Amino acid sequence: MPVQTVTGPIELSQLGRTLMHEHLFIAFHGAEFDSAVVFDRPAFIKEAVKRLKELREVHGVRSFVDPCPIELGRDAGMMKEIAEKSEMNVVCTTGFYFEMMGLPIYWRARTPEEIAELYIREITKGIGNTGVKAGAIKVATGAPVITELEMKFLEAACIAQKATGVPIITHTQDGFAGPDQIAAFTGNGVAAHKCLIGHCCGNADPAYHKRVVDGGAYIGFDRIGLHRYMPDETRADNLVRLVKSGHRAQIMMSQDRHCGWYGKFARQVSAEEQAKIDALKATGNWPPPYSYLFTDFVPLLRERGLSDGEIFSILEDNPRRFFAGEALPRG
Repeated sequence: MPVQTVTGPIELSQLGRTLMHEHLFIAFHGAEFDSAVVFDRPAFIKEAVKRLKELREVHGVRSFVDPCPIELGRDAGMMKEIAEKSEMNVVCTTGFYFEMMGLPIYWRARTPEEIAELYIREITKGIGNTGVKAGAIKVATGAPVITELEMKFLEAACIAQKATGVPIITHTQDGFAGPDQIAAFTGNGVAAHKCLIGHCCGNADPAYHKRVVDGGAYIGFDRIGLHRYMPDETRADNLVRLVKSGHRAQIMMSQDRHCGWYGKFARQVSAEEQAKIDALKATGNWPPPYSYLFTDFVPLLRERGLSDGEIFSILEDNPRRFFAGEALPRG
């Protein structure tokens, strides 16, 4: 089946090297009321295009999946413009965030069927009047367990997945509830291999990772470089452990980075962290570049014994199989 990008459908063979969980732009609801915020849209688009071109030209990345939740500033029209100018395949999603930091009041009151109707419309007809169609479904849950409200949105995602065939990409908070997400998906009739359980590298316990892969889903090591959640050395150790135990075909690597953020963060930033951000801004390296995965993390995997063939199979073969909806290879 074709893969739906923001500029139109492409064949699976055109996906190439793929980052499965990154962001172009994030805006938490409420930031639009901050009169101190200034957003230069043309300048942002220019910077995003520059960064995606670097990924494509220097690191061979052909596709960039941005599973931005609907209410976190998702701008399908801007995504399309950036994709066209950078010549990058960009896939966007339909779906909302988790209860503590999202889920608009209006949609909290809807039934799973009503929510699914929105998702299906954005997948089959397009997002608003942009003409852009979503190529996957986003699901998010908090910690330590899935709430009753979040479960309604999981059910809606399952309805939409079965109606459209597109895969599901998830957010887990602090590496919790991944196996519970799998149970919810399979309990609602969605095959586990059509789901990518996100941010599992936020949990350092190999037993947790084993529960996810044994459940038959893809496992996201997709916050590479976010050291405040987990050291990359721990991520590399656990990723290599999964490869050596025969689960290479289920791993997805990405960074959950962004190119632009509207206003301040949705949390208080310490003076030390702000100083680091200011220093990076002074050198043009804020937000940190998407290239980090290749310049810093891939060497950690090589040091631990992975071959380039194994590493780039994760970045190329696994996304293609995931979007194809193919069953996982045996062994």
